[in-house]
Amino acid sequence: MSQTAQCKNCEKKFDASFDYCPYCGQEAADNLTIGVLFSNTISNYFSIDARFFKSFIPLMTKPGVLARRFVDGKRLSYLHPAQFYLFVSVLFFFIFSFTIRKADTEMSKALEEGLNREVPVDSISAKVDSVGIAIAKDALKKNQVHTGMTDEEIQALDSVFITGTDVSSGLWGSKKGELDSLIANDAPQSEKLKAIGMKEDAGVFTTKVFTQMLKFYEQRGGGILKTLYDIIPIAMFILLPLFALLLKIFYWRRGTFAHHMVFSFYFFTFIFMTFCVLILANMLFEIPLWIEIPIIFSQIIYLIIALHNFYNSSWIGAFFKANIISFAYMLFVLPLAISGLIFVSFMLY
Repeated sequence: MSQTAQCKNCEKKFDASFDYCPYCGQEAADNLTIGVLFSNTISNYFSIDARFFKSFIPLMTKPGVLARRFVDGKRLSYLHPAQFYLFVSVLFFFIFSFTIRKADTEMSKALEEGLNREVPVDSISAKVDSVGIAIAKDALKKNQVHTGMTDEEIQALDSVFITGTDVSSGLWGSKKGELDSLIANDAPQSEKLKAIGMKEDAGVFTTKVFTQMLKFYEQRGGGILKTLYDIIPIAMFILLPLFALLLKIFYWRRGTFAHHMVFSFYFFTFIFMTFCVLILANMLFEIPLWIEIPIIFSQIIYLIIALHNFYNSSWIGAFFKANIISFAYMLFVLPLAISGLIFVSFMLY
């Protein structure tokens, strides 16, 4: 009589000779070791197996073919596009973190030196150029008919010009000493915020902005670049669907939005992989700019070929659409995204 074993997961009994539970698929022995723990984690979340290498080669050498095969139903043989993108993006940001640390240190040092530097008020440069003001006033007086300004208004410009020469005004000027004194004396935050110009009846949003300005000054901008870097991976998950939306606009009848997302996942994976190679190569030796620029622009060539293979588009159509999509993405989407990233990183700093 054969012996039976009980699965620790689903608690059903099966033949003891089985290596895996026939009901839920869990390993019968279930010997949890450090090696098993980490290998399962990597396997479950990143699927590092033969499918990775089977997906990697066509991704790099046959633009658009891998995405086309996946959409056509050949999915078990290749790594899922979202998993592929996740793994490569994690790898990219891990490698990129070494570069960003150096850049953050240099930027923080430069900001600290800039904020600590005293603002010189040169008595000569601060003097009002009376000749220039006289010429400007004379020109305004001759054109009073067109400007509609009275003699009193023109004369009043003297005070405006004089005030405008005060280069020490503002947060980093005349109020800088007052703010530094308040910080040194550990004054309440409300007094420091008042010193940099925040009004007492300021709203929640305005208060937050002034608070972040004060924090930026107190910390001399240290770590602002790292905060920006930490937000980029999240922003990429927003930028990727926007790229798929552009594809949907130009290839309205060539597939569903999910199909365009598959193409976008693989295309962005290729971009991340390219930058991984560039960063690693720069760590070993400095790559000349005349080599880096063609490599970066080769991504447009990759996109042209990928559009031709994935959408069965003509070469002329793929060429123009690839350039228009790239232009629209670089001109409209990326600037808005970068502006949003800078603002969010400042607010979360």
